[in-house]
Amino acid sequence: MSDAMFQRLARLAEHHDQLAAELQRPDKTPDELRELGQQSARLEPAASAYRAWRAIARKRDEAHALLQDTDSDMRALAKEELRQLEQELEQLHHHVQQVLLPRDERDEKNVMLEIRAGAGGDEACLFAGDLLQMYARYAQTVNLRCELLHTSEGTQGGYKEVVVRVVGKGAYAQLKYEAGVHRVQRVPDTETRGRVHTSACSVAVLPEAQEVELHIAEADLRIDTFRASGAGGQHVNKTDSAVRITHLPTGRAVACQSERSQQQNKAKAMALLRAHLLEEKRQEEEAKRSQQRRQMVGSGDRSDKIRTYNFPQDRCTDHRIGLSVNLTKFMAGELQLVLQPVQAHMRAQALQNPSNELAANPDASS
Repeated sequence: MSDAMFQRLARLAEHHDQLAAELQRPDKTPDELRELGQQSARLEPAASAYRAWRAIARKRDEAHALLQDTDSDMRALAKEELRQLEQELEQLHHHVQQVLLPRDERDEKNVMLEIRAGAGGDEACLFAGDLLQMYARYAQTVNLRCELLHTSEGTQGGYKEVVVRVVGKGAYAQLKYEAGVHRVQRVPDTETRGRVHTSACSVAVLPEAQEVELHIAEADLRIDTFRASGAGGQHVNKTDSAVRITHLPTGRAVACQSERSQQQNKAKAMALLRAHLLEEKRQEEEAKRSQQRRQMVGSGDRSDKIRTYNFPQDRCTDHRIGLSVNLTKFMAGELQLVLQPVQAHMRAQALQNPSNELAANPDASS
């Protein structure tokens, strides 16, 4: 644990002790006691982590001292204890990172996952289909459910665009760092000379917005219906069940054709539109608050390449952390090979940001 992280944790623990003392004062009103109790509860994880860290650190120091013992059996026991203590400290370090960072209210939300083919033509469309299957496989392993909302198929297969609603506890927390440009290097089926082509797809990950979070006036919407295309039997050719909604003030348009009912498609399209507008609003507010910082560290938006999928070398490389893993396993849905290290990296970066409210202010620990 870095000195800065330890000092932040110590300040939170000290503040927790002060609250405990305040709670014992007889002159506090019921409302004051309730507020103090809530603050204390929010700080309890940090205080507990601090006490656990101190206890393990003391044991580690004692074990180090025993390494100088003249008894070989005692030295062997000390080495084994040190190994176990280092494992405990590593686990506690990840827990401390989560405790120190302010909770992202969006983490538990469902996700609107959008995959769009970019440079590379038909090969990019095929790769978009591969990415969709990859995310669907991963979702099954972590108890998430995928609902297909909208597709625009490529001429040779795959998708020019595909939108999926990912439903389940913690969907956004698990997928939020997938937003960005995903580059693929492989030999297309149509390549007769065996040359490796480079194509790309962009992935957007939007937390699903609830109606109470964003009001959209009916007068600001244009709703068009049309006949769905693709699989679905005779029904898709006989009724105008697909829905396209355009938000007139922004020009943002979304579509949904996955359901047989026009009303169901309209509801899902509205959910997708609401997610887009809420994300745009959040980005505007964030830009105002942190324009200077974003200029220094990069925008982090989906125009930035985050990953390369190299099929000839069976290697997937995440450029944010410089980590390469087996591509076959990754495409089979084992995204945790990269997702967990990326999440740890992002948490560590956030803790280095001096504007982090929780890190700077013990009272902001909720």
